[in-house]
Amino acid sequence: MNRKAVRSVPSSSAQAAASLSAAASSMAAAALAASIILSPAAGASARLDGVQADLTRAVQLNQVTAEQAAKFEAKMADRILGEA
Repeated sequence: MNRKAVRSVPSSSAQAAASLSAAASSMAAAALAASIILSPAAGASARLDGVQADLTRAVQLNQVTAEQAAKFEAKMADRILGEA
């Protein structure tokens, strides 16, 4: 049996495995992107609840002051309710 032919099989199978792996991860990324795009948008009240929870946590961690959080929450409420 020719040694050269035997050596090319493992590299070909490795290349094929790499191609399949790349294709699988591309498909997974596409599926995730589609699920995000096609999912219904959260309602305005749910979005505001999330903003408020995030800001409450930021105040607890001393990342922002309560006054800064209140001002930012008001801005976000105007934007979110303006989109609805």
